Amino acid sequence: MASETGEHGRRRPISVNPLLGEADPVSGVKTVLPRHTLPDAPTTPSTASRLIRDELMLDVNPRLNLATFVTTWMEPEARALIGDAADRNLIDRDEYPATADMEQRCIAMLGRLWNVPGQEHPVGTSTVGSSEACMLGGIALKRRWTHRNAVRHAAGARPNLVMGANAQVCWKKFCNYWDVDARVVPMEGDRFHLGAEQAAEACDENTIGVVAILGSTMDGSYEPVADICLALDALQERTGWHVPVHVDAASGGMIAPFLEPQLEWDFRQARVASINTSGHKYGLVYPGIGWVIWRDGDALPEDLVERVNYLGGDVPTFTLNFSRPGAPVIAQYYNFLRLGHQGYRAVQGALREVAMYLAEQVEALGCFRLLTRGDQLPVFAFATTDDVTRFSVFDVSRRLREFGWLMPAYTFPANRQDLGVLRVVCRNGFSLDLADRLVEDLRSLLPWLRRQPAPFHGPADATSFHH
Repeated sequence: MASETGEHGRRRPISVNPLLGEADPVSGVKTVLPRHTLPDAPTTPSTASRLIRDELMLDVNPRLNLATFVTTWMEPEARALIGDAADRNLIDRDEYPATADMEQRCIAMLGRLWNVPGQEHPVGTSTVGSSEACMLGGIALKRRWTHRNAVRHAAGARPNLVMGANAQVCWKKFCNYWDVDARVVPMEGDRFHLGAEQAAEACDENTIGVVAILGSTMDGSYEPVADICLALDALQERTGWHVPVHVDAASGGMIAPFLEPQLEWDFRQARVASINTSGHKYGLVYPGIGWVIWRDGDALPEDLVERVNYLGGDVPTFTLNFSRPGAPVIAQYYNFLRLGHQGYRAVQGALREVAMYLAEQVEALGCFRLLTRGDQLPVFAFATTDDVTRFSVFDVSRRLREFGWLMPAYTFPANRQDLGVLRVVCRNGFSLDLADRLVEDLRSLLPWLRRQPAPFHGPADATSFHH
């Protein structure tokens, strides 16, 4: 039988402080609420709110969370807009035409930012996040392949999708959910993402596309989109196979256009069919909002778009969700108006400055080696040097939690599972002062770690870490 204390004590009812709830006037028994079943009767708004706020104190301080890419701070004006628009259902376009129009304006802004060729009204949609946007991009790739290869598909040919081992888990989910073979190119040596040559070698006549990642979750590096496109051009010349590219720009899609406008990773590459980004990452919006844009109408087959009229008007829809909140779209539009090109350039440039400074400070400690330096995404990964034998990156991650920092430690995927790393994500609100404090805390830990006889923690003890 489970213990009634500690973690298993969560099976007990929720105990309510007498100051928050009223005692039974007859028995004097304090108020309790069930934890995993609906209460029999209502409780007061203030009591319910206080109980939840007390429990939320156990969460990590979002500003000290160096693991997540997701926005943890917005201006008060944006927060107020989100609250005011919390009741907007984005799909109900007839009832909320202003919200729907803001979505279309955001799509137009992103299309121009990513150089959609000659389109006044780019083809795209908002989503609940980049995972849904990736799914939609993948579905369009598969449907286009099916149209081109109807006979082979009817005969049982299995479509496949090429990606690097560093691809976010949503791509493996896509392949699993939509019956596509995942052609995962492993890491090799110091190549920690998909290379152009490796991408072309993994393709065949059943490849629906190649996923190129502008900003790897693993280390913040950009995959060489232009080189991948060139390699696929050469492949088509040799074989006749047309393999389109989807750019997963979940993070880099809102970094590169402002800091490296000369980098041709977007629709300037003729082979790029679609691009996604996370508005709730470096789009600087609270979760959840994502975007996906297609090159043109041909890249998004018409038979994937459904139309409904039971909400009023003719509503075309191509999303996995039907009803979804309009507030994140309004928040994204606020940021676009509020910041503009210059504002985004300033914010993202400041983040990169902090990331590169912090990477230099970590390297200067002498027991860590940098894998990346924060000069692409404002993200960097580092490992211990070869002469460090008494502690592991997992020990460092555990000890930093004592100071309130959440810095993920993890191993790389095939074929570099031998490499354990720490990763730092710099987001809006992470200042140079906080970077100095992190380095100070890390420096103070090193004498203790060096006195260990051997590493205490390994990959099996890694703390949970979410993208």
